Amino acid sequence: MHANCLLLRKDLREPLLAVRWPDDVTLATLDPQWLPQAHALLEQAYRGGNGRVESLQHWQHALVHDAEYDPQLCFALLYKGQVIAFAQAWTSAFLKDLVVHPDHQRRGLGGALLSHVFAVFKQRREAWVDLKVMEHNHTALRLYQKHGMTLVQREQVR
Repeated sequence: MHANCLLLRKDLREPLLAVRWPDDVTLATLDPQWLPQAHALLEQAYRGGNGRVESLQHWQHALVHDAEYDPQLCFALLYKGQVIAFAQAWTSAFLKDLVVHPDHQRRGLGGALLSHVFAVFKQRREAWVDLKVMEHNHTALRLYQKHGMTLVQREQVR
């Protein structure tokens, strides 16, 4: 059975929603000390068949040595000093990963983090932000569509 991957786009020429953060979380650009926690969140999220992540060592090396890596485009949400959400974007205005710890989902954190990524790229004068999501990942699809992302392309994953 083949799965489908969707390329979604957010047009940044439209007005953006204001970002609303809960009082008990802090937004920060990703500090290297938090990479193991961010990696653990990705592993947890991908276990459900929504992708895969390499070992921490390989993932970290690939991340920081990628030509499109900019540490200012990696964001962590902290709660009591722990990473509870993580977003990583490339300089090409592509959102590579967005994940929220299961214990902190349904609080608007994913939407706030997504809106923050949009605002950062709008400040960088980008026209849009793209991302890919598996078609069967209905939770993520609802989040992205709720925040104005639209379908650009559907492709089969083998």
